[in-house]
Amino acid sequence: LECPCPPAPARARPAMELEPALLKALQDAGEGALDSSAFAAERGVPHEDVVGLVRSLLSADMVQAEDVETSGWALTAEGDDFVANGTAEARVYQAVPADGVPLAELKASLGKLADVGLAKAMQAKWLQMQKGETPMVLRKVDAIEDIVRDQLQKVAGGAALDKKAMDLLKKRKLVMVTKSRKFLVRRGACFALERAKYATDLTVEMLQSGEWRDAKFKPYNLSALGEMPRSGAFHPLMKVREQFRQIFLEMGFAEMPTNNFVESSFWNFDALFQPQQHPARDAHDTFFLKAPEKATQFPEDYLERVRKVHQHGGHGSFGYNYYWKRSEAEKNLLRTHTTAVSSRMLYKLAQEGFKPQKYFSIDRVFRNEAVDRTHLAEFHQVEGVVCDRNLSLGHLMGVIRAFFERIGMPTLRFKPAFNPYTEPSMEIFSYHPGLGKWVEVGNSGVFRPEMLRPMGLPDDVTVIAWGLSLERPTMILYGIDNIRDLFGHKVDLQMIKSNPVCRLGMDKPQQAA
Repeated sequence: LECPCPPAPARARPAMELEPALLKALQDAGEGALDSSAFAAERGVPHEDVVGLVRSLLSADMVQAEDVETSGWALTAEGDDFVANGTAEARVYQAVPADGVPLAELKASLGKLADVGLAKAMQAKWLQMQKGETPMVLRKVDAIEDIVRDQLQKVAGGAALDKKAMDLLKKRKLVMVTKSRKFLVRRGACFALERAKYATDLTVEMLQSGEWRDAKFKPYNLSALGEMPRSGAFHPLMKVREQFRQIFLEMGFAEMPTNNFVESSFWNFDALFQPQQHPARDAHDTFFLKAPEKATQFPEDYLERVRKVHQHGGHGSFGYNYYWKRSEAEKNLLRTHTTAVSSRMLYKLAQEGFKPQKYFSIDRVFRNEAVDRTHLAEFHQVEGVVCDRNLSLGHLMGVIRAFFERIGMPTLRFKPAFNPYTEPSMEIFSYHPGLGKWVEVGNSGVFRPEMLRPMGLPDDVTVIAWGLSLERPTMILYGIDNIRDLFGHKVDLQMIKSNPVCRLGMDKPQQAA
């Protein structure tokens, strides 16, 4: 049976040389424990190397380890000096000749050591003071035994002294308490005398040779923290988005809440006077949800007015003259345009009491389209909406020109178009000098009365709107000809880190057509 234990990471060379010896020592120990500190001393290697090796083996479950804290005694710097050169009192005694020495001369020769050593030597009755005009230091004994030095040598060698002796050494600050950690190591569930080798990648060669069948693979540690990036970077789409957002705010527009990607067919289609048999509502063009499949909460009076205008018309319209089904309106989907948000905002505006407003939104929408170099199943839509009394097509063209001039596209043309919920409708084209041709950059129109009046907006209120994708102008600005290189899983991360700053409208304006 294969051991299910995870592999341990590779160790540096010094630890790898210790590994066979440690595993062999564990095998010889049987069920007993191996002291990591004793093993390090026996092998003559730093204990830290053994600790690192044990941790590596522990991660592979090759060993079990009990972390033990131990305390002991160690010499201070002064204690080491006393072991090497003798204690202060012994050195002072040796500096005093048989016939004595003047105190001043002793202090001059030994410095600070004389003060400490003289006091301890007199306390041990090795020396004595002779008072007089010139104070003298005289010997009281012919020979001495440096007991403190002997004690320090024993402590350095690991020997234990009685409590009284240790307390005196500690009081003189010749020894100090040390704490250390060690492992008591035992064999683990995956113990072996040799570490198993794990493959980190499934290679083409392994597939061709069949080696993968017998290979052991290193499992992914999905809870491991990745390397922290040195800095963040804004995606080109986010740079252009922020520029668009600032332009809208400078023009006095308020941002609409666009945080609901899932929308009901009612707000996405029906409220916009888009018939239920329209091809855009087919599953080939729209992503419908399986769970939750349906929405259940609607403003019932508004829903009834929408049903009537679809079936029978009104407000100067014949309607579509078909049987409108509530079940179709209840279907949940991934919103196909941010105009679904506009419909909610316009209804809210009508309920709260109409007053002129300018709204905008920039967010993600979803279409069930074939993916190619210019189309994705999800993209970002930019939308502007102006609500006021007696607005005309001229107002729409004027505000569109004002917007596009600010993003550096003043040369515009308009072409009549058809949209289910706007009449009249126009496609927007801009001349691109780099490409040398006219490029479609957006769509626009005046919302139909069949959409606005059921909401409760007054008869003299007109709503004009335009929209464009965020991806197309970003691709033009950054010289990208394949949308998959801009958005999606194939994007080069280096491009995100190193793309230039975006400043719309900073170039010299073109002559308007």
